[in-house]
Amino acid sequence: MKIAENLLAQLERETAPTRKALERVPEGKGDWKPHPKSMELGYLSALIAGMFGWIAMMVDREQLDLADNRDQSLPSTGADRLAAFDKAVADARRALSGTTDDHLMKPWQLLVGGKVVDEKPRHIMITDTFSHLAHHRGQLTVYLRLNDQPIPSIYGPTADEGWQQQ
Repeated sequence: MKIAENLLAQLERETAPTRKALERVPEGKGDWKPHPKSMELGYLSALIAGMFGWIAMMVDREQLDLADNRDQSLPSTGADRLAAFDKAVADARRALSGTTDDHLMKPWQLLVGGKVVDEKPRHIMITDTFSHLAHHRGQLTVYLRLNDQPIPSIYGPTADEGWQQQ
């Protein structure tokens, strides 16, 4: 199996459970956070909604400077978050379907203020994005529980759902 095909398969496995978690974010709680040092629910859910879009960026661009990305507006409603999520997934599918293993082996850079803070082959950065997403999606499920929302089945049954077909 080619690298791109493997990454695309992983994208397909992660899409449905991530969408289910985003669908359960309660409206009107964007400022809520479980602790003063925690992210706000609105920011966390918007971050998750856009993360699959990072894959397309890693395929299409040579680098990202976080210092240039500060003033992005975040989706504030559930419908806006789901639309952003669907666009991010579509962009990732397009990028992975149209790339080559040779391209995925080339380095990609993350910068802050022009300084390289991380550089790895694209396929490693994309794999790390899936792990990063799983981390934040796990945070989101805790936030959902603390807001009395049902937790979707992601990798197995929850107290709210049994085994679900993905």
